[in-house]
Amino acid sequence: MNRISKIIAVLSIIIMLFHSCSKDDYRLDSKNVDPFVRFNFLTTSAGIPLEYPTVNTGLLPVSTFENKSVKTLKVPVTLTSTTLKSPVTVKFSSVTSGDINSYSMVPENELVFEGNKLTDTIFVSFDKRWKDKQTITLKLENASDPLVHIGNLNTQAPHNIFTINLGEAATSYTFPENQFTIKGEVGEKVDFKVNFPNGFIPSEIENLEIFSFLNGFDYSLTHDEYGDNRSFITYHLTLLEDIQNDDAEYKTEITLKTGSNYIANGNTILTIKKPIKTPRDVLANPASKFYDLNISNFLTYGVNWLDRSGTCVWQAFNAQTYPVVVTKDNPNAVLYSDKGTANPNDDIYHDAFKIGFRPPSGTNTVNSFNLKRWFINPSSTAANSPGFNINPALEFFPENGNSKTNGTVLVIPQYIKIAGTNGNSHTISIEGEGTYKEISTGLFEISFELKLTNEKLFGGTVTGKYKIYNKNTFPTVAPLDEPCRTAIDL
Repeated sequence: MNRISKIIAVLSIIIMLFHSCSKDDYRLDSKNVDPFVRFNFLTTSAGIPLEYPTVNTGLLPVSTFENKSVKTLKVPVTLTSTTLKSPVTVKFSSVTSGDINSYSMVPENELVFEGNKLTDTIFVSFDKRWKDKQTITLKLENASDPLVHIGNLNTQAPHNIFTINLGEAATSYTFPENQFTIKGEVGEKVDFKVNFPNGFIPSEIENLEIFSFLNGFDYSLTHDEYGDNRSFITYHLTLLEDIQNDDAEYKTEITLKTGSNYIANGNTILTIKKPIKTPRDVLANPASKFYDLNISNFLTYGVNWLDRSGTCVWQAFNAQTYPVVVTKDNPNAVLYSDKGTANPNDDIYHDAFKIGFRPPSGTNTVNSFNLKRWFINPSSTAANSPGFNINPALEFFPENGNSKTNGTVLVIPQYIKIAGTNGNSHTISIEGEGTYKEISTGLFEISFELKLTNEKLFGGTVTGKYKIYNKNTFPTVAPLDEPCRTAIDL
């Protein structure tokens, strides 16, 4: 083959490749081709749609996409042309194999291209969750300029039709941040977000309890209007009380609940706290004033302002009380026993600032915080009502961090489970705050308010007044001039 023949052969191959090209023709210099309009939907290798301003020139458009998100889906349409001297409109149609009311589109049927704006976008929004798999097919119909070709300049991949396959919607949420520290001032605000990676449907969220709460202080909670952004919701927590006791830690936990439609993933608990500013000296060891392991079944004694036969009285109760066992490296650890050996691995340490209520063993329960009298027909077995045993229950904060006679006490925020003899089970959040002091030699009194929260049982949060003593020789407590709680049928 002579040189001229070789050149002709090479040119023939190039021409053949040029005419057979289907997926790359949209990259041709627009000055050298007739103008054409096509769908330009790009996805990453993981199947995630590419959205402006992200650019990846190595990706090819796709003609179908499986959508499992309820976020607004953006479908770009591109006009390949030089700068337009006058606007060009392109009509498109849409049909679905399923519920036509499951989505809406903006614009409805017409795209506009003008000047250097050579891409327009169809926004497909989902206002309710589709029940069955369905398809939404978009088709470019015609252009106001007859010179604009509909679809790529080929028959192999024209991209004049784009199909959205609606698969099973997978919706979830998460906290982008998991902790905030506050000063503890009334009116102080904390703004936080709940992220929805695959979007959310406002009508579902409006009627959904997405949070559970373990509250250590009073606050209000509001959120911004949902608007058009379905990727997150901004919430505003506003402190309603002044929490300036430097000896105490105040902590609230907001937990994302997993439901039938929305799964809690990633960071599911948001902690908002005001930390202790005053260091605590373990030598103060206030917890040790409320237990004695040398006495079998040591009891603390208490009274609770509660209704009895239609009259508010201080009802007496008691509960077996124990220390909270911790490891040696716990900052609140005090050595209780070395078991008479030189081996440090068998040493027993107790938390200097925490106590709990529980039986010594078995399947029984004790009457922590007199809660058994808060309810009618409660089940008292630990299998059904583990919440009657609360361990740990109380945490002490000595005045100035080292007082051996007085300070602040907190009910450790937590969830407890209590059931009735009828099998009904309820999860209740508890928290509270008060003080403790030595009222006479060796006799300590804890005075506090307990808050219980459960929408079904209480309609929200209710409170109870308490006094607890480390001995049964405590003085008579004067009646209160205020209403009290009556027992609730579980």
